[in-house]
Amino acid sequence: MKTIDQMLAEGAAGKRVFVRADLNVPLDGTTITDDGRIRAVQPTVARLAEAGARVVVASHLGRPKGAPDPAFSLAPAAARLGELLGTDVAFASDTVGESARGVVDALADGQVAVLENLRFNPGETAKDDAERGAFADALAGLADLYVGDGFGAVHRKHASVYDLPARLPHAAGLLIATEVGVLKKLTEDVRRPYAVVLGGSKVSDKLGVIDHLLEKADRILVGGGMVFTFLKAQGHEVGSSLLQEDQIPVVQEYLKRAEALGVEFVLPVDVRVAERFPDLKTKAPSDPETVAADAMPAGRMGLDIGPRTSELYAAKLADAGTVFWNGPMGVFEHPDYAEGTAAVAQALIDSPAFTVVGGGDSAAAVRILGFDENAFGHISTGGGASLEYLEGKTLPGLAALED
Repeated sequence: MKTIDQMLAEGAAGKRVFVRADLNVPLDGTTITDDGRIRAVQPTVARLAEAGARVVVASHLGRPKGAPDPAFSLAPAAARLGELLGTDVAFASDTVGESARGVVDALADGQVAVLENLRFNPGETAKDDAERGAFADALAGLADLYVGDGFGAVHRKHASVYDLPARLPHAAGLLIATEVGVLKKLTEDVRRPYAVVLGGSKVSDKLGVIDHLLEKADRILVGGGMVFTFLKAQGHEVGSSLLQEDQIPVVQEYLKRAEALGVEFVLPVDVRVAERFPDLKTKAPSDPETVAADAMPAGRMGLDIGPRTSELYAAKLADAGTVFWNGPMGVFEHPDYAEGTAAVAQALIDSPAFTVVGGGDSAAAVRILGFDENAFGHISTGGGASLEYLEGKTLPGLAALED
């Protein structure tokens, strides 16, 4: 995989460089609530601009279903990128149309432009190779070189991620190089004990990574909504908690395999419960209580791990050599159910281990709960991509960057 430094050594001044970034940031109207992904790609864009390239940045945002939708415009992200770069960033109101061509043609050496949301064009996500290829051809007409730096999208076989690199000389950006280097530390020559913390809402989202990590991890700690399928699989009452009944046999098999392989599977000993899901907009108090994990009341909903579990999980991470964490321990957006996620974050900070926060909601929780990002070994920009890499899958966007 060619690096951006190799591309620059061959000469990029005056050339149009298409940077496939991941600017898929959360928005409250037009206000960005977490600019982590924009900050993550800024070094690559700055490096190219400083080298005299004419930088064309492109990304998706949300799921606009192949047609323009103002709610998913990248205009706020383009403005924020300009603030981070300390320079004006041009913005094209389409992807490959008149505005895009005009904006790109007007770029001078060292200037930057952002195209409108790639998913406003149905060719970006098309299953049909020809339709996707036609959109990639149009994008290729806007550039001379390609830099892949949208790690959060490399597990997607999309036109700008998979097809476009085949049409242009290509290289990996600084972010992707960093992300791949970190993931190799989680799969090759791992410092032990290797602990994995998995949370989030659905156990089905994590089945592949659990299956793969049973052969690699020393400990797997489970929290979040997915944990109630594990507790149910052990025969416990889970009340009205999130539950995937159809996954119980799979979970039971994983628990048996873990025992046979000597992998420590750690589940909560207590949970925070309430009568109903809390109001995340008003953050109104929801009258939670803490109960034993094996004695949940039938009419209550589990919404976070409890304090004894937080202490248990911190102890299990204290002597780890490597920790990978993906998924919050509870409904961290509400103060009544943020303690478990905060406790895990603090345990990672306190641990001497090489710690990786695996993107998605975990990365958002770290920032929302006010933790210093530099206190962790690495915070990934791609939750889904990280998980699929750890499952051993071939990621289309990485394969496309190979020479």
